[in-house]
Amino acid sequence: MARVVVATAYGGPEVLHLIDVDPGPPGPGQVLLEVRAAGVNPADWKRYSGAWGTDPAKLPMRLGFEASGVVRAVGPGVADVSVGDEVIAYPVDGAYAEQVLVPATSLVPKPPLLSWEKAAGLLLAGATAAHALKATAVGAGDTVLVHGASGGVGAMAVRLAHLKGARVIGTASPANHEYVLDLGATPIAYGPGLERRVREAAPAGVHAVVDTAGTDEALETSIAVVSDLRRVATLAGFARGTQLGIQVLGGVTAKEIAIRAQARHRLVELAAAGRLDVRIAAKYHLSDAAKAHRLGMGGRTPGKIILVPDSVAARGHEHGSAGKAVAADSEPKTDGRGRPGRRRRITRH
Repeated sequence: MARVVVATAYGGPEVLHLIDVDPGPPGPGQVLLEVRAAGVNPADWKRYSGAWGTDPAKLPMRLGFEASGVVRAVGPGVADVSVGDEVIAYPVDGAYAEQVLVPATSLVPKPPLLSWEKAAGLLLAGATAAHALKATAVGAGDTVLVHGASGGVGAMAVRLAHLKGARVIGTASPANHEYVLDLGATPIAYGPGLERRVREAAPAGVHAVVDTAGTDEALETSIAVVSDLRRVATLAGFARGTQLGIQVLGGVTAKEIAIRAQARHRLVELAAAGRLDVRIAAKYHLSDAAKAHRLGMGGRTPGKIILVPDSVAARGHEHGSAGKAVAADSEPKTDGRGRPGRRRRITRH
């Protein structure tokens, strides 16, 4: 049996519960993954909040779209994955688990020196950001505006655009400006006067916009500063974005899914080379998934929130081949300003 997190009803984080499930053997094209870490994303709580509907037939609802772990069993027809392989899995259905069945096509080899936590937080945000940059044709010499630059997807968009040779301007709260600057962007505050601040930061103009905030302010500023609306994309303001005639990227069409899948290997290569980092904002036990979601819903934590199965945290787990024990506290590893907090030591058994 494996412990998994499910939403037993629609509502807030209080509907999350840890239950025992038998994952069963992997079927054709599947592997059984022993999860070492799972990434937390806004889509996780939107699924059970009612924002995407309240179909009772979908309950109890498994959560989590990305994970890292070790292959423990391989189903029929899987030729290029073996038991014992260390992998990153995305997309996954039900990554908040000790074990989960995953399509072999969702797996990418995990670089030996990339931690389980960073691996688990890399691909959803990274592939989404890569998709947005491709859709807006960002390249060297462009000036790009990223709304929500300190969030998981926003930070990836900033860094990937910077690696392409673009100049990046990123909106964020003043408390996160130092982080946005470290990513390689010019930070500016959102709020009244945003369009003026964007124009002051980019006197030669803005060529493209990636919006991860979805606010009216972000979207209206975007269409005001970019002349070609084909180079404005939103990942959050779907209804308003459609009204404004900009690109709305939901990641649900076959073309969008293919673009994000194709981005995975390049993202892993960049991370392995030390050119793309995943900032871990906080780490929680799997049993504290509700606490993790409350933190994420607050929207003030820069970087990724990660869940670690309690069984893994109890024995201490390794950074792949690096062999370092990692604490998995149920409290954030940052202080209120996003700076590293105190770490609890774990003794390896």
